[in-house]
Amino acid sequence: MKGIKTIMEEDQLKLTLKRLAHELIEKHYPFTDTCIIGIQPRGIPVSDFISQYIKEVHPEVEVNYGKLDITFYRDDFRGEIRIPNITELPFSIENKKIVLIDDVLYTGRTIRSAMDALLDHGRAKKVELCILVDRKFSRELPIQPDYVGKSIDSIVTQKVKVMWGDEKKVILYDSI
Repeated sequence: MKGIKTIMEEDQLKLTLKRLAHELIEKHYPFTDTCIIGIQPRGIPVSDFISQYIKEVHPEVEVNYGKLDITFYRDDFRGEIRIPNITELPFSIENKKIVLIDDVLYTGRTIRSAMDALLDHGRAKKVELCILVDRKFSRELPIQPDYVGKSIDSIVTQKVKVMWGDEKKVILYDSI
């Protein structure tokens, strides 16, 4: 990786995730008709943190939290062998408000795939989108987030990576 630029250090990343959780609390408390669903695989650390934080701040609230695999709904599948992740939706989404959570919004194709996958599980009342990083000038589909951690300007040759290991941070780097 060359041309690495740090977008968020660990402290800012945690603060941003907490802010997103508070925005969801403000709009959806007490979560009786709202479900939080993380998009496999990269949206799961973001959605895990947010759902856990909501439970810490409001232990009296039961949050319906699930994980959605979109492997076979992607339009870039092209016959390659892919190993799917597990979809875990231990609740009905029928007539519920859904908050889809992912790490980076780029072209919008992942979100379109997630909405297709969601339809196979029922008809939601409303679907909202929560994104940690929005690459706002690269959309190929008319998809916009409802909750944004950070919006950035980037070019096609750059990538955004959210790192969850020992050193938690978000970086932007040149892919060429």
